[in-house]
Amino acid sequence: MSLLPDPVRRFAAWCAVLLLAAGVGWVGVQLCGELRTAVIPVLLALLGTALLGPLYRRLVGAGMQRSLAAGLTCIAVVAVVGGAVYIIVAALIDTGDQIVVSLREAAKAVSRHFGSAGTGLDDLAANSRELLRRFGGTAASNVISGVSVVAESIAMAVLALLLVFFFLRDSHRAVDALRSLAPGGTADTLEAVCRRAFAAVEGFMRGTTFIALIDALCITVGLLILRVPGAVGLGALVFVGAYIPYLGAFISGAVAVLVALADRGFVIALWALGVVLAVQVLEGHVLQPAIQSRTVQMHPAVVMVTITGGASVAGVLGMLLAVPLTAAAFGVGEELRGRYATSSSSSGEPGTSGERGSSGGPGSSGGPGTSDEPGTSDAPGSDPGSPDS
Repeated sequence: MSLLPDPVRRFAAWCAVLLLAAGVGWVGVQLCGELRTAVIPVLLALLGTALLGPLYRRLVGAGMQRSLAAGLTCIAVVAVVGGAVYIIVAALIDTGDQIVVSLREAAKAVSRHFGSAGTGLDDLAANSRELLRRFGGTAASNVISGVSVVAESIAMAVLALLLVFFFLRDSHRAVDALRSLAPGGTADTLEAVCRRAFAAVEGFMRGTTFIALIDALCITVGLLILRVPGAVGLGALVFVGAYIPYLGAFISGAVAVLVALADRGFVIALWALGVVLAVQVLEGHVLQPAIQSRTVQMHPAVVMVTITGGASVAGVLGMLLAVPLTAAAFGVGEELRGRYATSSSSSGEPGTSGERGSSGGPGSSGGPGTSDEPGTSDAPGSDPGSPDS
């Protein structure tokens, strides 16, 4: 290696580091895939804790016991999520027949214009017995597999809800637990990094929830004015889809436009498309810069690549978890870069290496956990965005 030029040695060192990081990341992804029934509830619980932390802290600040405050917060989550699911399902049940009738008329119109060779729904109904005989076994196996998937999803949802309760109730102990696990003198750095990551996730979840609420209200009002059936359910779908940036808004908006096209015609569908596009422009140019200006900002290209990678790893849950986890990673990177820059600038100041660096004794510094630089104190509770503040 001594015969190689210095740039080549540096390039080889960086390649080794990148290969090692990629290998560790691949092993981590594989382990998370094998242990997904335990990993997914933990990640969902962390997102729920970041979203519900302000409500929990308000209840505790009002004098309520921690266990009671955490329980009421979890009950509020169950009520809100259950209400949203009920609204969506009820809207689909109420308007499902109308949508099916509209689609059937559209299929008959296509059949009249382009021929009826296999395009009519009546042919499908006439051949339903033969199709059932051929694919009955496959359908039965799919039903059994679907039941197992539903049971697994319910179990993970219950586990995530219980973890949210414990994370909220015991959030004041998280800092002490992290500092006790930190090796050597890295307790302050580990605490600051964890605080920054959690603050990034918390800011992302709060900002996304507020933006999703505004989008859902605006689109619901527009669809109600246009008399599109199931407007409330479509608005709830918009609210849920907003947690998947770009892709969720596109899918929920497309569903709203298709429902308007199937039931109200082409002109009303164009008006519904205009409402959806206007709300998206409002979100992209006003709400996103104003509400999420204090959180980690990521380029749209990074967000899209992250969503695609999350979808390839874990499907819909991967798309949901990819962006907040990437926001946490960006927050950790900014925190480490800021600390490295601060330490480099302080070490390069004149006089610091002569007095402090020459003694080398235990009394040469202010002791562990202290700093002479403003804004680098990492004592527990110093960050208002932490879960125990």
